[in-house]
This record gives sequence, structure tokens and C-alpha cells, in this order.
Amino acid sequence: MRSGINGDRLWARLMAMAEIGATPEGGSCRQTLSDADEAGRALFLDWCAARRYQRRRDRIGNLFLRRAGGDAEAAPVLIGSHLDTQPTGGRFDGVLGVLAGLEVLETLDELAVETDRPIDLCVWTNEEGCRFQPAMMGSGVACGVLDMETVLAARDHGGTMLADEIARHGYDGEPLPQLADAACYIELHIEQGPILEAEGKTIGVVTGGQGIRWYEISVVGEESHAGPVPMALRKDPVPVLMHLIGLVQAIGHIDEDARCTVGRIELSPGAINVVPGRADMTVDLRHPDAAVLETMHRRFIDGLETLRRGHPDIDLQGRQIWHSPVVAFDDTLVRLVRESAAARSLPFRDIVSGAGHDAFNLARRVPTTMIFVPCRDGISHNPREYATPADVTAGANVLLDVVCALTCGDR
Repeated sequence: MRSGINGDRLWARLMAMAEIGATPEGGSCRQTLSDADEAGRALFLDWCAARRYQRRRDRIGNLFLRRAGGDAEAAPVLIGSHLDTQPTGGRFDGVLGVLAGLEVLETLDELAVETDRPIDLCVWTNEEGCRFQPAMMGSGVACGVLDMETVLAARDHGGTMLADEIARHGYDGEPLPQLADAACYIELHIEQGPILEAEGKTIGVVTGGQGIRWYEISVVGEESHAGPVPMALRKDPVPVLMHLIGLVQAIGHIDEDARCTVGRIELSPGAINVVPGRADMTVDLRHPDAAVLETMHRRFIDGLETLRRGHPDIDLQGRQIWHSPVVAFDDTLVRLVRESAAARSLPFRDIVSGAGHDAFNLARRVPTTMIFVPCRDGISHNPREYATPADVTAGANVLLDVVCALTCGDR
């Protein structure tokens, strides 16, 4: 099939969704299970209302829209992404995959195409992992990667428990998350990096994804007055924190594919004239090679132990809170993405995802791949995040082609 989606409609909806939780800088803030997140879902469902797709939700808040196929018993093709954002998020991360998925369903409706099997459009809960950890929570629970009771106990920085937000929005009475039989999963997303734009490519054929490890670190000393207490007599966690940051940066240069990030640092009590009693930080390690990521992990854990022994007056604790293994996507689906890009004369290249996505969890259960389109200057998780209308449309058309190749037989 070489028909196309309605690019103008897709773009208008992307801009309308961006107004929910709009930030002064031009981005969006719809953190998981916030009122803005729920308002975004409500707008999405308003757009779906006229189509009468079958709807269902589960207890973690995942939302599914089904377009029926000729064989109601056949395993569905899954497409989709997420609608939650970072606190200073952009207008395309996640939302593109959801709204392009809706465009695929509506295009099939408007062309009166009856598919051989159902197509499910998935909206996953808490992909970002910024308000509640870990990330990719909804897909993780549905795929059996994460434990439901454990994630329900997660709390945000204000102390609100995820289970309470689930109940507040009425998801607590829904069925437990479970991924039923599915034929495959395809997710369209912005690249969130600079490679496609730098090389003039419109389509990224995603062959897999980096492994990711997240850690929470606490460094506990003793609060004291900033004036009377000599430097040598302080139990100050900040010097240990500085060594930790140096350790992370050194690990990040193990090779050119390594990625290491200190994402959050908090000092307590946070007063200008008080030696902090506690420092907390997060660490993110990534690599596309599982063996190298394991080496990075060991270097980090060993480095923590060395610092612990070297500072006996400081209580240094660290724990890994999440591990997303290295992912290899399905060869057949990858080939279908390449074939669509070539048939539409869209410049493309193979690429490995540097960011984590719900597709990583789905790949552990069903054949999976992703389609990337460029984002300007490689910027994402930022109000400046931008993809052009032409690239957004091109990516959605490739998604349409792959879905049709999987569901339309010889038509």
C-alpha cells in the first residue's frame, strides 16, 4: 500500500496535545498520572470517539484501542507509545507514536481496508520514569518485566504513592495488566539524538537498543554550622559526592559508545550557611554491548566500595533501581521498515536506539521494532524538541506500510 496518512491532521493534533500542560518555554509537562496526563488522554479519546474502536484499560493505567480485523481471534498487531512527558518535555517524544498510530487506524477506515487481524493502539503508562521510578512502567508490568505490587508502592518526590494516583483516576478497579497474544509491536518515535539529521536521513531503521542501568546513591554525613566548624572536623558529604561524579565521568569514557549521566543531585537541608548532612544523586549508565555495560556496572560498584572504605565517617549507600537489558529487534520487521523507506524514496539508515522505550519491554515478549524520524539538533527532553511536519508524516507513512504488510495479505 502506498496511500498516505493525513499529515495535516496529524500535525494539528500534535500541536493541540502540546497545549495540555504547555510550558512558557514552548514545551509540555504531563507527568505520569497528573491531571495534565489524564487531560491528554481525554483529548486523545475524544479524537477516537467517532471511530467506535473497542477500548480497554488496565490497573496500571495502560489504554488500548482496537480496530477489528477479519479474523477476530487472530493475534493483533500492536502499535503505539506514550503520552506522559518529562517536567520540561517537548511536543513529540512519545506522543508522535500514539497520534501516528491513530492516523494509521483512521487511514485504514477512510480507505475501507479490512485487515486480516485486529490492530491495537497502545498508550503505555509512565514511560518517562521522571515522577515515579522505574521508567517504562506500564509496558514493564504488562510484559511481566516488573512486579505490579512493587511499582504500586513507588512514591514521587512529594511522597505521593503511585497506588493512590491509580485509585484517584479510577484505574484500581480495572483488570491486572497482562499482554495477551500479539503478533508483533511497532513503535514510531523521534530519534532523540543528532545522527539522522546530521546525515540527512529521514528514516531511522532501528535494529535494537542500548542496555540501561539506573542507580540511587545517598551520602550521609552530619549537618553543622558553616562558620564555626573547621574543614578538617566536618562530616561533609559533598567531597564524597565530588569523587562520585568524577567516577561516573571516568566510566563514561570507557569507549565512544558509553553513556554515563548524573541526572539529579539534592543536598539537605539546602541552606546556604549549613554544611549539608545528606547528599542524594542518581546515575544512569548505558551501552549497546551487554558485556561492556556489565564492566561499567562493576567499575561503578567497586568505586563505591573504595570511596566507602576511604571515608569511614560518611555513610555511603548505593543501589541499582532498574536494569533494561540490551535489545535486538526482529529481523523481519526491520526489513519491512527498510522496504517501506526505499519504496517511498525516503533516505534511511540502520540505527541503534540510545534512549529507552516501551518497545524494549515488548521485545522480550513479541517480535518488535521501531521507526525513528529526525529531531532538530538532536534535542529531546527539552522544550526546544522539534520534528518537521514532513518528517512526522514520512514516519507515519512508513508505520502505515509496515502495518499493512503485516495485516493486509496480498491487498
